[in-house]
Amino acid sequence: MAKYLLASASGMGFLCLIAGLSPVQALPSLEIADKNVAVNQDDSSYQKNDSYQSNLANNISSQLLIANDSQKNFPSVNQQQKNQDLGVDSTVKFGQLITAQSASSSPPSDKLAQVTSVSQLSDVQPTDWAFQALQSLVERYGCIAGYPNQTYRGNRAMTRYEFAAGLNACLDRINELIATATGDLVKKEDLVALQKLQEQFAAELSTLRGRVDAVEVRTAELEANQFSTTTKLNGEAIIAGIGASGGAPNDSDPNIILVNRVRLNLTTSFTGKDSLITGLQAYNFLGGADGQGSLQQSLGLASPLLSSSSARTSFEPQFPGLNVNTLSSVGANSIQLYKLLYIFPVANKLTLFAGTAAETSDAFPAITPFYGEGQESISRFAGLNPVLRVSGGTSGTGLASAAGFIYNISPNLDLRALYGSVNANLPQKAASEALPGVSTTPLGGGLFSGSGVIATQLTFKPSPAFDIGLNYAHSYHEINILGTGLISDDIGALAGVAAGTPVTLNSVGGTVTWRLSPKIALSGYGAALFVDAASNSVNASTTFTSWMAGIHFRDLFKSGNTAGILFGQPLFRSDTGGAAQLTPTGENRATPYHLEAYYRLQVSDNISITPGAFVLFNPEGNSNNETTTVGVLRTTFTF
Repeated sequence: MAKYLLASASGMGFLCLIAGLSPVQALPSLEIADKNVAVNQDDSSYQKNDSYQSNLANNISSQLLIANDSQKNFPSVNQQQKNQDLGVDSTVKFGQLITAQSASSSPPSDKLAQVTSVSQLSDVQPTDWAFQALQSLVERYGCIAGYPNQTYRGNRAMTRYEFAAGLNACLDRINELIATATGDLVKKEDLVALQKLQEQFAAELSTLRGRVDAVEVRTAELEANQFSTTTKLNGEAIIAGIGASGGAPNDSDPNIILVNRVRLNLTTSFTGKDSLITGLQAYNFLGGADGQGSLQQSLGLASPLLSSSSARTSFEPQFPGLNVNTLSSVGANSIQLYKLLYIFPVANKLTLFAGTAAETSDAFPAITPFYGEGQESISRFAGLNPVLRVSGGTSGTGLASAAGFIYNISPNLDLRALYGSVNANLPQKAASEALPGVSTTPLGGGLFSGSGVIATQLTFKPSPAFDIGLNYAHSYHEINILGTGLISDDIGALAGVAAGTPVTLNSVGGTVTWRLSPKIALSGYGAALFVDAASNSVNASTTFTSWMAGIHFRDLFKSGNTAGILFGQPLFRSDTGGAAQLTPTGENRATPYHLEAYYRLQVSDNISITPGAFVLFNPEGNSNNETTTVGVLRTTFTF
């Protein structure tokens, strides 16, 4: 194998790399992406692609773009893993290698480099007999390719290791000619010159060949023990301490809790352009149907059903401890399939995707740099526009079966759409009731007969400094909910109307990020959710609004570290009609506000620590509630 490595251009690059001659940096591998199906960012975009992201829901977005390179102009929601592959340009010729700066050659600066080997003191000059002898062999037997114009620049000095690499290539070439030739093709004087060169450079040749042999052994070992030739495995583990104070009046502060979430993601490609994403997860958050054991319930800020709250963290599932399809419980740290999605291109500008465990955020870029459940903002409020979260669109458990497309209108503009059905696997809605008017399968049954959502996003990049996303979603719910998990009024969206009343939602929103510089960006969103009773016997409507604005810092104090400061209004009833109440009974209506700050310290390529806190003013739109502070210390491991 050594002769093929040394006789080829790429082999020379590889040889010099392992010999420690060239400061070649490993290239980051292309991840098929928590990680959620958003768009990969190019070098000009602001967001750091951490990986996975955090979650595959944070990273599947990048998968879709693997299938279509033209989407590279849009930012990725996912923060990509920092796994690296060894990359060597196969077009590099031996002559180019000679002129490349190496560890054993003099640097171009005026400062003297530290000498680490005696061989560095004896570069081979063009006037040396050895250099001229090798040049003669190269011209006669063509054992070194030379520069792209087929010339061998014999006026440049070489290190002894570089010379030995060229000599080894000529030795292999001449051995090949001797073994296959039928005539006398190699001159006797050339063989004498080769023998003399071998004796003078014996140490360097032995070192190079030993390193090649070691690489061959290591390569064979990796090939024999690799996980799969078609599947990549990556993952994320989050361990966090959470403490809170405030909440509903007369409630004591909850204890500090320690929680975890672990995700393993398998990305398989069958054609090189498609991707099958399979995600497994386990977490120890509690909640269940009535919120029992959740931090939000201890604060007194959770809804009486499903524990929706503005005090929820970014990495917590929307329905912790509960299978919302059947209202059955899920044990702490039990393994779940949270992602199953297949993405495949069908045309140059069109990519399709479908799966039985998917989320809206898998298909739509987040736009805002605050998104990243394991890496960026610490609250559920900050990461995504609320329109993406309606109908359980970002449940964190792959709630819906979904299918959709990505159409690249131009390099800077694309349109995405999907249809999602929550209970597509249930043939019929259960007859029994969990609450008056609410079935034990509260979201209905069937692919088209239960709760579902049609969502679209137009993603636009008018300049390298701007990213814009415009969203619309139309939803139908079998029960009276928003399905965002963002506020306690998410349950009973039409206040004063029975829980079993079906509703339709028409939701619109926009998200903008403006990069003031490569390290500073302004970002924000606005959203309006219009809720109407879908029953002929009920006339009721409610409008919810929300907005957020913040500043994001990259490489703050140290390369790789990020930080964010943001402020906004969580979802809040701004208008009602018909039988719907503007202020639920017993509440004192007040506009809620959310203030958050966090700092992510990148300890290593695979470990980050994020301390942060957010403060809720008039929590859940009720001034009776005390100002609430939630502090988080999150450690994220990616692999």
